[in-house]
Amino acid sequence: MDDKKKHDLVALASIPLIMTLANSMLIPVLPLMQKKLGITSVMASLIITVYAAVSIVCIPIAGYLSDRYGRKLIIVIGLSIAAIGGVVSGWSAWQFEQHAAYIGILIGRFIQGIGAAGAFPIVIPLVGDMFKSEEQVSSSLGMIETSNTFGKVLSPILGSALTLVVWFLPLAIIPLFCLISIAAIAIFVKVPKKNEQQKITFKAFLHDVGDILYKDGRWLYAIFAIGGIAMYIMFGFLYHMSTMLELKHGIDGIKKGALLAIPLSAVCIASYITGKLIGTDKCKMKWFNFSGAVVLTGSMGMFLFLDTTSLLTNLILLSIGGLGIGLILPSLDALITEGIDKKQRGTITSLYSSMRFIGVAAGPLITSFFLDNDRLVFYIFTGAGLLCCVIALFAIHPSKEQQEEGLVPTAEIEERMSSNGP
Repeated sequence: MDDKKKHDLVALASIPLIMTLANSMLIPVLPLMQKKLGITSVMASLIITVYAAVSIVCIPIAGYLSDRYGRKLIIVIGLSIAAIGGVVSGWSAWQFEQHAAYIGILIGRFIQGIGAAGAFPIVIPLVGDMFKSEEQVSSSLGMIETSNTFGKVLSPILGSALTLVVWFLPLAIIPLFCLISIAAIAIFVKVPKKNEQQKITFKAFLHDVGDILYKDGRWLYAIFAIGGIAMYIMFGFLYHMSTMLELKHGIDGIKKGALLAIPLSAVCIASYITGKLIGTDKCKMKWFNFSGAVVLTGSMGMFLFLDTTSLLTNLILLSIGGLGIGLILPSLDALITEGIDKKQRGTITSLYSSMRFIGVAAGPLITSFFLDNDRLVFYIFTGAGLLCCVIALFAIHPSKEQQEEGLVPTAEIEERMSSNGP
């Protein structure tokens, strides 16, 4: 990879880092916000959920627009909208009291979610567009996913530190981060020439999506589901651990953020290594994905047999679960990027990102209802992880014969072979 491409990649890696900070930085400070705003734990979880929920709807639209008008333009617009949302949230928390401040924060987070839809989800197809070598694409996606998970590692520490200055600073600082990323994208990221951009109508867009899902639906739906479930478990156990540290162990501030960063560091390390190891081998992608699901399920299941009030037990098991998630996410990114033609890559990766955001939205919200029942929380996590294992094992079947052409379900391969004869 030449130096210019490295600069492009660093600029692009700033986007998942910042968008992750915009959301994950709030997880360790939700209990504090709950007290300052005078709201319930469920209402506090909505500060995370509304950001992700609106992104679910907007991401496919952003994917189409990126295919139609260019990825760089949509990313810059998305980051600008995210910055505006941050200004609204920060201003509301600063100027208004409790209920009015809460409503203003939710409005700002809603706007920010719209912007986020046009930022990080568009990075994945743009990386696929930038590199001709599949090995470079896979490695670069591993770096993007690592930047994403590094943002999650940094988030609890930075979020906790910022609240020492003023409790709403994690909300108010995001516009500054967005401006830095916009400048980096404008300076370093080079887009394909206009005559290489594929311009499609909305009708053609809908037809292409339907055609892809009809032909490749089996493995695409599997990847969508696993991505959503993995993010649900991750954000669910982070929210659970954040609350547990404060309520059961009396730990808050930077110390709390540092403890939350431990399992997230495991996700980051595993993501980076996985991105390097899987290369262009789709069979490796499938088995890394399955292995990660097994590790994740096993770690969640162990909570049902061990003392969940033990801080050390929680940290060890959640870190093991983080390793599993770190095996899963880069594998899913690579399967999508390697298996879909560049013309439809923006749309399909956007659908995938929407499913991931469903998990992000559901994790804190669902977990907030069961904070007084640890066993039920981890029963749900274990069942969700087991579902990932089943889906990864039986629904994703990369064909050795078509490693360079994409993924084909086993049943389809057999049907083609039987129709073509021996």
